[in-house]
Amino acid sequence: MTLEQTIALVRPLCGESMDAARRRFSDIAMPLGSLGLLQEAVVQLAGIQRTGRPEIGRRAVVVFCADNGVVAEGVTQCGQEVTAVVAENMGRGQSTVCLMARRIGMDAFPVDIGVARDVQGDRILRRKVRYGTADLLEQPAMTREEAVRAVETGISLAEQCAADGYRLLCGGEMGIGNTTTSAAVTAALTGADVYTVTGRGAGLSSAGLSRKVCVIQTALALHRPDPDDPMDVLHKVGGLDIAGLAGLYLGAAACGLPAVLDGVISCAAALLAVRLCPAAGDYLIAAHRPEEPAGKLLLERLGKTPMIAAGLRLGEGTGAVAAVSLLDLTLAAYDGMVSFAETGIEAYTPQA
Repeated sequence: MTLEQTIALVRPLCGESMDAARRRFSDIAMPLGSLGLLQEAVVQLAGIQRTGRPEIGRRAVVVFCADNGVVAEGVTQCGQEVTAVVAENMGRGQSTVCLMARRIGMDAFPVDIGVARDVQGDRILRRKVRYGTADLLEQPAMTREEAVRAVETGISLAEQCAADGYRLLCGGEMGIGNTTTSAAVTAALTGADVYTVTGRGAGLSSAGLSRKVCVIQTALALHRPDPDDPMDVLHKVGGLDIAGLAGLYLGAAACGLPAVLDGVISCAAALLAVRLCPAAGDYLIAAHRPEEPAGKLLLERLGKTPMIAAGLRLGEGTGAVAAVSLLDLTLAAYDGMVSFAETGIEAYTPQA
């Protein structure tokens, strides 16, 4: 599907299915609302899947791997070559997200959407749009056409997952320098001060953080991305991993699949997706509270409350996978608990 076709297919959630899920939670033998945000997530799943009995037995995490030319400006602790090394490790199923996903019966799909060199590994999906983005201080990250193609790559992967019977998707990313691009995207979309949305990434010193802030400020002044045009922001100061994630979220919504967000990069991609298609926001579930400074603002703009606050900051989709395990536990109770009527206990009723 094209980007325009995808946006046109996104439907509102099914209110009847959500009401059915709420009634089920009221009927089973536990105090009202006692599973909190986990309970709300199951109600959301019901609305997305358009059934009072949602299920997420077949699920996948799609990890977009891409390099960022802005690394040349000294905004990271390690070099660009690490992206390819970690991507190949994912191809062998040996990265953190792959091991976590395997433990809970989830498939992991690493995607080369823009690594700066060709990567080796039969399990890596090759969808390279270009060999990394440009240095933001020299030129826009990519052309608008490349940005659209990267978004549509994410859409096509969501379509394929839906066709293969997956019922839930998680988005992940791997790309040295992508906390710089996500901070730039966040500042451009929200108008927030660059200093307040820029963090240390994978361990920058204070001097390194100051340099990173300066680079983002200079890039925004140079390229002047239009906050009312998400694709303008994406192609000027974004990343290929962010583009792929935004497409995955849009494609999931169009196909009626829930998508679980990970950290700050995936939240920046989600805000792009929602700016392109506001209705897609109802299909997104926030896994955890990102540690990067932009995380809180992004979740607020998305209207999402995360399920986990555990200081997670690895990326790769690991936080999203952890949240899926919590959804599994919640659905176990939702599907298996006896009702108040079956136990002979008087049901709880809302109190004023």
